[in-house]
Formats: sequence, structure tokens, C-alpha cells
Amino acid sequence: MLAPWLEQQGISRDLQQHYIKSGWLKSFGRGAYQRPEDEVHWQGAVNAIQNQTEINVHLGAISALSLQGLSHYLRLGEEPIFLFSPHKHKLPKWFTDHDWEHPVRHKKSSFLSGDIGISESKDGQISVRVSVPERAIMECLFLAPREMDLVECYQVMEGLVNLQPGLVMELLEKCNSVHVKRLFLYMAERARHQWFGHLDSEKVDIGEGNRRVVPGGVYNSKYKISVPREITGP
Repeated sequence: MLAPWLEQQGISRDLQQHYIKSGWLKSFGRGAYQRPEDEVHWQGAVNAIQNQTEINVHLGAISALSLQGLSHYLRLGEEPIFLFSPHKHKLPKWFTDHDWEHPVRHKKSSFLSGDIGISESKDGQISVRVSVPERAIMECLFLAPREMDLVECYQVMEGLVNLQPGLVMELLEKCNSVHVKRLFLYMAERARHQWFGHLDSEKVDIGEGNRRVVPGGVYNSKYKISVPREITGP
């Protein structure tokens, strides 16, 4: 619970301090409180940011896919929590200062503007706004190859057999990253998904010139990108 939100509920700052002294609330950091008996996890903290502040942030990329049971590739070590927001938004200090069970990666980007492809997802008793699979895989490709492995991205793409072609097209047409659009179309076609046949790829602007995604990759002339040899197939 955040101090400004509690004020909106009629609990003044003085009353908040009284609750702390009485043991009814416990400080979680500057401007944030918890019930003394509760254990706060990152999901509850993100829920508070989303519902008690004006910060426009959502769970994205592989984190969103994992929450929805669509990441079947085993990731080693501590899996980061990827949060996406527009450039102007900053996460509160009480959140960034806390040592969560997973490292948090906050990505400020406008490569996909607006709230297209974002919905509510429940994790236990907590709801958080997350990217639906159509948007989440594009966010994975936005992070690749620096923060996500392209082979892993392709393996995730192979499992996305039920994407909605209408939503995919809307996202592709509004995406301003040539890198993401080329990789998405290449991988979707390579995976031979049925929904790929319903896309009008001619309407997707993939820009001009070549893009070297990885050093020493195999060049694909259709999408003008070089990709890891492991995903080019026979």
C-alpha cells in the first residue's frame, strides 16, 4: 500500500504514522507500507505500482510468457523480471531499492506504443498487467541478442501455435523496430505456424538495407537479416 493511495482512501499521513507506531502497518520503504504479517513478493509490488500510481508499466517479454505458462525452455540461474514502460516513466525508489527474489530489468521503450496486446493475468491472488503472447514474443526479440538468446526466442516462437493473426498484424503495423519485425516474420515463417498464412506481410514495413543481427550469422535475403545458424534449419 502506497502513502498517496492511502491518503485517497481517507488515511492521512499522520494517521499512517499512527498505524505504524501501533503496529498495524510496517514501512516497506519510503512511501510504501505492508501489513506486518504479510510477505511482499514482486507480483504484489508491481500490482501496487500499476493500480496505485500513474506509472504505466507492465510485465513483458519472457516474464509475461512464463507467467502464462508459455515458456517451456529451461533458463539457468535467476530469471530476470522484465518490466516495460514508456521512456518518461520511472519506477519508485522503494521498489528499485528492494532485493527481490529475481533481478528486475526495467526497459524504457516506445518500439510498441500504447496498450495494444496488454491484459490482466492472475498469479495466485494477485493480478498484474502483462503482455499477451503476441506482444510478449516481440518484446523478447527487442531484447535479443543482448539480453535474450535468439535460439531461445525461436524455441519459444515454435511453441506459439495459437497466436491471433489480427492482433499480430496490428502489432506489426504499429511496431517501429525494423529489427523486431524482420526477426518476427522470419521466425514465424520458419516455424510454419498456421496463423502465419493469415498475415499480410506485404503491409509490414521492414525498411531498407541489411541488418546483421549476430556476427557470423546466416544471411536471409527475403528479410535481409543474418540469423544464428542453429535456427536456419536444413
